[in-house]
Amino acid sequence: MSEPTVKAKGLPKSSRRRSRELALQGIYQWRLTSDDREQIEKQILAEKGMGRCDVEFFSKLLRGVLTQHAELETVVATHLDRALDELSPVEFAVLMIGVYELTFHPEIPYRVVINEAVELAKTFGGTDGHKFVNGVLDKVAAQVRVVEVRGDSGKIVA
Repeated sequence: MSEPTVKAKGLPKSSRRRSRELALQGIYQWRLTSDDREQIEKQILAEKGMGRCDVEFFSKLLRGVLTQHAELETVVATHLDRALDELSPVEFAVLMIGVYELTFHPEIPYRVVINEAVELAKTFGGTDGHKFVNGVLDKVAAQVRVVEVRGDSGKIVA
């Protein structure tokens, strides 16, 4: 996976976006190797450019996803058109981050969560993977953020 650090317009990325990128890389590594969460976190903190990263947010994301992965996988699986193990490791990691934020970080607007996940999928995922991520997270948001989604659209989204 590449490690882009600048937006297309040449502006620096936000510290939270960089945190999400590094969390994605940690979840990707965990998915492929089943390494210990603490080992992955220490490795990323030691090796990656943490200068523009919100380290606390990165740690919350990585720890949260890996601690709550069974619950998050259950939520995601209900909105997939295929088995969870058929997802690419990148799609899996992006969806886990998105579902974790939607579920455990209500202070972050659902549209921001979805947009950030779509951007991760565009940067690290395959062609059109971002469309898949967007569709799944829209459904998850309608399930776990009912009031917010309803208030945003004026109706219940299913």
